[in-house]
Amino acid sequence: MISETSTPAAAATQSSILSHLGQRSIVFVGLMGAGKTAIGRKVANTLGIPFTDSDHEIESVSRMTVPELFERYGESEFRALEQRVIGRILEAGPQVLSTGGGAYMNAQTRQTIAERGVSVWLKAELDLLMERVAKKQNRPLLKNPDPRGTLAKLMDERYPVYALADLTVPTRDERKEIIAGEVIEAIARHLDGNPKQAPAETIG
Repeated sequence: MISETSTPAAAATQSSILSHLGQRSIVFVGLMGAGKTAIGRKVANTLGIPFTDSDHEIESVSRMTVPELFERYGESEFRALEQRVIGRILEAGPQVLSTGGGAYMNAQTRQTIAERGVSVWLKAELDLLMERVAKKQNRPLLKNPDPRGTLAKLMDERYPVYALADLTVPTRDERKEIIAGEVIEAIARHLDGNPKQAPAETIG
Protein backbone atom coordinates (compact mmCIF):
# COMPACT_ATOMS: atom_id res chain seq x y z
CA MET A 1 0.00 0.00 0.00
CA ILE A 2 1.50 3.30 -1.12
CA SER A 3 0.34 6.61 0.30
CA GLU A 4 -2.31 8.34 -1.83
CA THR A 5 -0.45 11.61 -1.34
CA SER A 6 2.70 10.26 -3.02
CA THR A 7 3.87 11.95 -6.19
CA PRO A 8 4.11 9.70 -9.28
CA ALA A 9 7.90 9.71 -8.97
CA ALA A 10 7.76 8.79 -5.27
CA ALA A 11 5.20 6.07 -5.97
CA ALA A 12 7.44 4.63 -8.68
CA THR A 13 10.41 4.63 -6.30
CA GLN A 14 8.39 2.89 -3.60
CA SER A 15 7.07 0.28 -6.05
CA SER A 16 10.60 -0.37 -7.30
CA ILE A 17 11.92 -0.84 -3.75
CA LEU A 18 9.15 -3.28 -2.83
CA SER A 19 9.63 -5.21 -6.07
CA HIS A 20 13.37 -5.58 -5.55
CA LEU A 21 13.03 -6.39 -1.84
CA GLY A 22 10.84 -9.41 -2.42
CA GLN A 23 10.61 -11.16 0.95
CA ARG A 24 13.66 -9.40 2.37
CA SER A 25 13.40 -6.75 5.09
CA ILE A 26 15.05 -3.37 5.61
CA VAL A 27 17.11 -3.66 8.79
CA PHE A 28 18.36 -0.62 10.70
CA VAL A 29 21.57 -0.96 12.69
CA GLY A 30 23.52 1.58 14.73
CA LEU A 31 24.16 2.88 18.21
CA MET A 32 21.54 3.82 20.78
CA GLY A 33 20.19 7.27 20.02
CA ALA A 34 20.84 7.11 16.28
CA GLY A 35 17.10 7.20 15.55
CA LYS A 36 16.63 3.64 14.28
CA THR A 37 13.09 3.36 15.64
CA ALA A 38 11.87 6.84 14.66
CA ILE A 39 13.38 6.72 11.17
CA GLY A 40 12.41 3.08 10.74
CA ARG A 41 8.76 3.84 11.45
CA LYS A 42 8.79 6.67 8.89
CA VAL A 43 10.36 4.45 6.22
CA ALA A 44 7.87 1.66 6.93
CA ASN A 45 4.93 4.07 6.74
CA THR A 46 6.19 5.51 3.45
CA LEU A 47 6.63 2.07 1.89
CA GLY A 48 3.42 0.67 3.36
CA ILE A 49 5.08 -2.29 5.08
CA PRO A 50 5.09 -3.32 8.77
CA PHE A 51 7.55 -1.94 11.30
CA THR A 52 9.09 -4.03 14.07
CA ASP A 53 11.44 -3.04 16.90
CA SER A 54 13.53 -6.03 18.02
CA ASP A 55 13.86 -4.73 21.59
CA HIS A 56 10.07 -4.49 21.89
CA GLU A 57 9.72 -8.02 20.53
CA ILE A 58 12.30 -9.29 23.04
CA GLU A 59 10.42 -7.60 25.88
CA SER A 60 7.16 -9.10 24.63
CA VAL A 61 8.42 -12.70 24.47
CA SER A 62 10.36 -12.50 27.74
CA ARG A 63 7.83 -10.36 29.64
CA MET A 64 10.79 -8.38 30.99
CA THR A 65 12.33 -5.06 30.00
CA VAL A 66 15.72 -4.97 28.31
CA PRO A 67 17.38 -3.46 31.45
CA GLU A 68 15.81 -6.23 33.56
CA LEU A 69 17.10 -8.90 31.17
CA PHE A 70 20.61 -7.42 31.30
CA GLU A 71 20.54 -7.29 35.09
CA ARG A 72 19.17 -10.79 35.62
CA TYR A 73 20.89 -12.78 32.88
CA GLY A 74 23.85 -10.68 31.71
CA GLU A 75 24.72 -9.41 28.25
CA SER A 76 25.74 -12.76 26.70
CA GLU A 77 22.40 -14.39 27.50
CA PHE A 78 20.57 -11.31 26.27
CA ARG A 79 22.48 -11.42 22.95
CA ALA A 80 21.59 -15.09 22.47
CA LEU A 81 17.90 -14.29 22.97
CA GLU A 82 18.22 -11.27 20.69
CA GLN A 83 19.76 -13.42 17.96
CA ARG A 84 16.88 -15.92 18.09
CA VAL A 85 14.22 -13.20 18.08
CA ILE A 86 15.74 -11.33 15.12
CA GLY A 87 16.03 -14.58 13.16
CA ARG A 88 12.35 -15.31 13.75
CA ILE A 89 11.28 -11.77 12.86
CA LEU A 90 13.17 -11.85 9.56
CA GLU A 91 11.34 -14.99 8.48
CA ALA A 92 8.22 -12.83 8.14
CA GLY A 93 9.43 -10.19 5.65
CA PRO A 94 9.13 -7.82 3.98
CA GLN A 95 9.14 -5.26 6.78
CA VAL A 96 11.30 -2.61 8.40
CA LEU A 97 13.19 -3.85 11.46
CA SER A 98 14.98 -1.67 14.01
CA THR A 99 17.64 -3.58 15.97
CA GLY A 100 19.32 -2.89 19.31
CA GLY A 101 22.74 -1.26 19.29
CA GLY A 102 24.63 -4.47 20.02
CA ALA A 103 22.68 -6.82 17.76
CA TYR A 104 24.83 -6.34 14.65
CA MET A 105 27.98 -7.18 16.63
CA ASN A 106 26.88 -10.81 16.72
CA ALA A 107 28.35 -12.59 13.67
CA GLN A 108 25.44 -15.01 13.35
CA THR A 109 22.93 -12.17 13.54
CA ARG A 110 24.87 -10.28 10.84
CA GLN A 111 24.76 -13.34 8.62
CA THR A 112 21.00 -13.73 9.12
CA ILE A 113 20.48 -10.06 8.30
CA ALA A 114 22.66 -10.37 5.18
CA GLU A 115 20.66 -13.37 3.98
CA ARG A 116 17.20 -11.98 4.68
CA GLY A 117 17.54 -8.22 4.59
CA VAL A 118 19.13 -5.01 3.38
CA SER A 119 21.05 -3.45 6.28
CA VAL A 120 21.15 0.31 6.82
CA TRP A 121 23.58 1.85 9.31
CA LEU A 122 22.34 5.16 10.69
CA LYS A 123 25.67 6.81 11.48
CA ALA A 124 25.64 9.57 14.10
CA GLU A 125 28.23 11.76 15.80
CA LEU A 126 28.95 11.48 19.53
CA ASP A 127 27.41 14.85 20.53
CA LEU A 128 24.10 13.98 18.86
CA LEU A 129 23.99 10.54 20.48
CA MET A 130 24.74 11.96 23.93
CA GLU A 131 22.06 14.62 23.58
CA ARG A 132 19.49 11.96 22.75
CA VAL A 133 20.43 9.19 25.20
CA ALA A 134 20.68 11.66 28.08
CA LYS A 135 16.89 12.02 27.87
CA LYS A 136 16.30 8.32 28.62
CA GLN A 137 17.25 6.33 31.70
CA ASN A 138 16.75 2.85 30.19
CA ARG A 139 20.25 2.37 28.74
CA PRO A 140 21.92 -0.48 30.69
CA LEU A 141 25.33 0.00 29.07
CA LEU A 142 25.45 3.68 30.11
CA LYS A 143 24.69 3.22 33.82
CA ASN A 144 28.13 4.28 35.03
CA PRO A 145 29.92 7.50 36.13
CA ASP A 146 31.19 8.30 32.60
CA PRO A 147 28.42 7.65 30.04
CA ARG A 148 30.09 9.86 27.41
CA GLY A 149 33.33 7.91 27.71
CA THR A 150 31.40 4.64 27.52
CA LEU A 151 29.55 5.79 24.42
CA ALA A 152 32.80 6.92 22.77
CA LYS A 153 34.31 3.49 23.50
CA LEU A 154 31.25 1.78 22.01
CA MET A 155 31.67 3.90 18.88
CA ASP A 156 35.31 2.82 18.57
CA GLU A 157 34.34 -0.84 18.97
CA ARG A 158 31.18 -0.94 16.93
CA TYR A 159 31.55 1.54 14.06
CA PRO A 160 34.00 -0.68 12.10
CA VAL A 161 31.44 -3.51 12.34
CA TYR A 162 28.44 -1.30 11.52
CA ALA A 163 30.41 -0.26 8.41
CA LEU A 164 29.86 -3.80 7.08
CA ALA A 165 26.18 -2.93 6.53
CA ASP A 166 24.91 -2.71 2.96
CA LEU A 167 24.31 1.03 3.31
CA THR A 168 25.58 3.84 5.51
CA VAL A 169 23.31 6.88 5.85
CA PRO A 170 24.52 9.79 8.03
CA THR A 171 21.98 11.07 10.50
CA ARG A 172 21.98 14.45 12.22
CA ASP A 173 19.76 16.91 14.07
CA GLU A 174 17.21 17.15 11.27
CA ARG A 175 13.52 16.31 10.93
CA LYS A 176 12.98 12.56 10.77
CA GLU A 177 11.04 12.96 7.52
CA ILE A 178 14.20 14.33 5.89
CA ILE A 179 16.44 11.50 7.14
CA ALA A 180 13.83 8.88 6.21
CA GLY A 181 13.65 10.32 2.70
CA GLU A 182 17.43 10.08 2.37
CA VAL A 183 17.30 6.47 3.55
CA ILE A 184 14.64 5.60 0.98
CA GLU A 185 16.67 7.23 -1.80
CA ALA A 186 19.77 5.30 -0.71
CA ILE A 187 17.86 2.00 -0.62
CA ALA A 188 16.35 2.66 -4.04
CA ARG A 189 19.79 3.32 -5.57
CA HIS A 190 21.25 0.27 -3.86
CA LEU A 191 18.49 -2.08 -5.00
CA ASP A 192 18.30 -0.63 -8.48
CA GLY A 193 21.95 -1.44 -9.06
CA ASN A 194 21.84 -4.66 -7.03
CA PRO A 195 18.36 -6.20 -7.32
CA LYS A 196 19.61 -9.39 -5.66
CA GLN A 197 21.70 -9.64 -2.50
CA ALA A 198 24.48 -7.15 -3.04
CA PRO A 199 27.99 -6.34 -1.90
CA ALA A 200 28.27 -3.56 0.65
CA GLU A 201 28.34 0.03 -0.49
CA THR A 202 28.27 3.36 1.25
CA ILE A 203 25.83 6.14 0.47
CA GLY A 204 26.44 9.64 1.78
